[in-house]
Amino acid sequence: MKAPIMPRPRIGITTSYADGKQSLDVHYVHAIEAAGGLPLIVPVFDSADAAADFTALLDGLVITGGPGITQGLIGTLPDDLEPVDPLRDQNDRRVFESMQDRPVLGICYGMQFINAQAGGTIYADVQAQKPGTLAHSSGRGGTEHPVRFEPQSRLQQILNAPEMIANTYHIQAVSDIGAGLKAVGFGPDGVVEAIESDDGRLIGVQFHPERMLDRARPLFEDFVHRARQT
Repeated sequence: MKAPIMPRPRIGITTSYADGKQSLDVHYVHAIEAAGGLPLIVPVFDSADAAADFTALLDGLVITGGPGITQGLIGTLPDDLEPVDPLRDQNDRRVFESMQDRPVLGICYGMQFINAQAGGTIYADVQAQKPGTLAHSSGRGGTEHPVRFEPQSRLQQILNAPEMIANTYHIQAVSDIGAGLKAVGFGPDGVVEAIESDDGRLIGVQFHPERMLDRARPLFEDFVHRARQT
């Protein structure tokens, strides 16, 4: 007798939004699919009720990268960084708040968003505001650098490594950590590269794991596994 086929957990993926159009890098979709999840693109809703109804269908949520976050900001955005569209910001908040006890993975902007939602703060331009910081944006010469993970952190256990070489695309960065969160990954310059909640439900990474599945596939596999258990 064949074992029953387990349904794929339904994973919502947020999108960028500008000028009335949504957009999404297909790498996010491929990463979730490869990990055994069913990717569902999150629309930009007109109402909070519709956002809550859609979120009720989800087993997990990925908050993707994006433009400049405006919540919890220290300083002003540099001229070469567009602010997030207010409609995306509103939509992300509604969907995130509706996830309750289900797992959420924040990537780049998504990590900063999770931190800001918990009352944390964000450097508007970390290279300008934090002396000795590396160039973390590819537009400013950044490409890859090592990320060190805190021993016994959930992320270190998931990746089964004390550190990894990660890509880097960001101008902003986490400053003060929000309530219920802890910093668990750091660049060689001390910039926060990963956070997680005390209960392990929320994980955020500043790098883009969907673009480096050769190293980061376990992160998506663990995320989808946790979503399946909700």
